[in-house]
Amino acid sequence: MYTFFILLLSIWQTQAVTLTQSLISESGSGFLDENGVCYCTINLPDTTFPVDRFEKLEIANRNLTITVQKEITKIYIYQSTLTVYIEQMKNLTKRVEIMENGGLSYTELEFELIKLEIKEMETLILQLKASFNGSSVIIETLYQEIRNITIMVNQLEIYDKNNVLVIRREIEALKKRLEECEKNNTKPSYPSLPSPDIGTCEHGQINNISKPFVVQVNWMLGNYLYGGWGRDSLLGADQNVQWVAPLRTDARMMETLHVYPSYNDLTIYSGATERVLSRRASNGYDYIYTDCGQGGGMILYNNMLYYNCYNTLNICKYDWNKNVYSRAALPGATYTNRFSYSHTAFQDIDLSADEEGLWVIYATEQNAGNIVISKLNDTSLAVLQTWNTTQFKHGVSNAFMVCGVLYATRAISTKQEEIFYMYDTKTNEEGRLSVVFDKMKEKVQSLSYNPNDHRLYMYNDAYLIHYDLSFTSLSKPKSNIIHSKINPIQIK
Repeated sequence: MYTFFILLLSIWQTQAVTLTQSLISESGSGFLDENGVCYCTINLPDTTFPVDRFEKLEIANRNLTITVQKEITKIYIYQSTLTVYIEQMKNLTKRVEIMENGGLSYTELEFELIKLEIKEMETLILQLKASFNGSSVIIETLYQEIRNITIMVNQLEIYDKNNVLVIRREIEALKKRLEECEKNNTKPSYPSLPSPDIGTCEHGQINNISKPFVVQVNWMLGNYLYGGWGRDSLLGADQNVQWVAPLRTDARMMETLHVYPSYNDLTIYSGATERVLSRRASNGYDYIYTDCGQGGGMILYNNMLYYNCYNTLNICKYDWNKNVYSRAALPGATYTNRFSYSHTAFQDIDLSADEEGLWVIYATEQNAGNIVISKLNDTSLAVLQTWNTTQFKHGVSNAFMVCGVLYATRAISTKQEEIFYMYDTKTNEEGRLSVVFDKMKEKVQSLSYNPNDHRLYMYNDAYLIHYDLSFTSLSKPKSNIIHSKINPIQIK
């Protein structure tokens, strides 16, 4: 047994030496000392765990966690701030709506406070947009809403400064005068004003025009520079109804009509009845424009819109309540920009109305492009009587009728117009006068008179404007110089 053990030990030593020698040969380094002790260096494959890289990853993860926590904190802060400003926006929106509907008095301080609040919100939104590298739908929506409300407030402020604040200041000045009179125990002396004689012709010629009263920009806004607007010009008609008819951007075609039930609705673009005069062809793709209008010479009379039919010498009559059209030719009239006004194209045929009925102002080749006036039957559109003048139509910026008298205007600057010519159809006399009035924009696209309020309604580069007219007394002699007397043309 002992011998067997010694044999096994000898075999093991032999195998160990062999294995050691093998490892030394494979590793390329190592040796055995004289006692048989092995000294060697073994190169193991790189399969150890990358501790250094794991440590770097752990540090990066910790830093990222801290950054994310900071950003989350920022979001919470912005969210709480946004909540406050959203409530302010809701409150501000309500206040603007009340202002639009006329339920709150306008003051300059109120506008300044509103604009300051809007500026604060706009600054916050810009900060939020800068802090987000990507896009945020909520922030973009809020930013757009703030921009929209800024535009709305600016429009209201412009409207207020042109009208309401001026009136309030005049009222305050009047109150001061009354207080001074009460202190002095004297009666105030006011200039005598002529009776307006609304609805009658118990007055002389126009001798004064008020400052322009800016009502609003047309509902299609500033790109639609040409068109017409006003109230029903039939004497005694409902004066609540307001109509607006912008031309397309080609400054020629009238395709759309808006009729508002009241003045308040007009000022806030609310409650309009829309009528589109073009219609689809039978193929379902093309449009037919034969019922559309041409130029800014339209007028509403007895709930009917009268205008020059597109690309013809016809006059169209449109019942906007029943959506019914009728038309008739205007004999001898030029059209399609042959003899329009100096400031407006395609207004060769200009409809007008006054205390005496419906009129049309135009030009003919037979009268050498000078203005022709015709009285119309508003039912059949037949011409009842015609007057030829010696005033060249293209030398006039616009024209209108008052009590059977034609008044023509011309530009004397970019800011002022002048009534310089008149023709009386009762006496067949024409003459010159000078009544200067202001305008907001350079070009006057249309002028129409309403006998119900003695006002001129002007469409002025997209703005809706009106003026109050004053007249001389019948007992006062006319100041104009009569140049000639012209015989009218009778139409049978």
